[in-house]
Amino acid sequence: MDTSTILIVDDDPALLQALPQALNLRLDDIQVHTSDSALEALKLIRDHNYDAIVSDIKMPGMDGLALLEKIGELRPDIPTLLITGHGEHDLAVQALRGGAYDFIQKPIDRDYLVAALKRAIQAHQLRTQVFEQQLALKLHAKALERMVQKRTQELVEANAAKDKLLRIISHELKTPLTSLKGMTQLLYRQSSKVDSAEVVTMGLEDMERSLHRMEVLVNDLLDTSLIETNMFVLHRKRCDLVEICRNLIDEYTAGTGPSLTFEVPGEPVEVEVDADRIGQVIINLLTNARKYSAKGSPVTVTLQQVGYEAIVSVRDMGIGIPAEMHVNIFEPFFRVPDVEVQTGSHTGLGLGLYISRKIIERHGGHIDVESAPESGSTFSVVLPLYVDPTKDEVDAAKLSSRTQGVWTIAH
Repeated sequence: MDTSTILIVDDDPALLQALPQALNLRLDDIQVHTSDSALEALKLIRDHNYDAIVSDIKMPGMDGLALLEKIGELRPDIPTLLITGHGEHDLAVQALRGGAYDFIQKPIDRDYLVAALKRAIQAHQLRTQVFEQQLALKLHAKALERMVQKRTQELVEANAAKDKLLRIISHELKTPLTSLKGMTQLLYRQSSKVDSAEVVTMGLEDMERSLHRMEVLVNDLLDTSLIETNMFVLHRKRCDLVEICRNLIDEYTAGTGPSLTFEVPGEPVEVEVDADRIGQVIINLLTNARKYSAKGSPVTVTLQQVGYEAIVSVRDMGIGIPAEMHVNIFEPFFRVPDVEVQTGSHTGLGLGLYISRKIIERHGGHIDVESAPESGSTFSVVLPLYVDPTKDEVDAAKLSSRTQGVWTIAH
């Protein structure tokens, strides 16, 4: 139980000594302050939030009624009991009208004083609790209001994003669907003709490209949904990043696509990653480099080990990105305005870099970009090296900066 503090104000030294003793004997957990003048009492009242105040009405200088008025200005919630002389009913009524909680007649009945003080203290404590609860409710209401405003703003932004997404999807899906429809109609007409094998082959190739384009769009949407709902799962294991890069580039340059013109694979660089997802990131960067570079210009992939980090950089000599756009390019559905594809088609929803950044961040790394208009772009994937937990010490020589792989691709 908290200690209650009261103040007794009286110019009678004997009363100031007797009353605290009587109250300490009759009330538990109480602390009594005393003052022999109203002016001194005001100083104490400014410094303490008393649970109750007991003051004599008749005192030299400032009397109890004047003190009661000052208390009403300083601490209006503190209940004040005024001591009046026998038969001074007018003063008692005046005190009650002035805001006194109760009045005590002389000679003081200690039982009545104790009972009156108990009621006053309880009233003050209840009033304090109600005030604190009201304040807590106000703060809670404000917090709810801010939450509702934030949620409303999020819903507005989500709705705008949904509308934007629907526009982009409808636009991007329209082209491959139109192509598929046209090729299907063409193949249907050619199916009854003689020597239609070449036309059928071309039609099937176009259909395959359209289906691939739709597959890219759907996979990007699925990955974005998994990321946004925090259901994106990584299957990490100890891998050699040099081998991952070599296999990816071999796959990327296979067939009739771009050709690998230079390769210098180095010593293994061990990382703990989801190899498929890291491959998805690097392929996305290679695809972007090809898309925004002139046909025939080289793309260079460099793998470096710098301290406890592995850095895979993809550099192109393409059209570049303005500096003010560097932050925006990792936002979902963002495309650099007024930029035309140099090689290939404009496949995608503007989600590739967003998904790539999220994948690398989930691995504890980050993606950096250096680019300027007409000067090409370099995207660097930074990943933490694998550290064997069973070894107490790491060979410092193996942490020195060095290049462990270089691949140059011509489109």
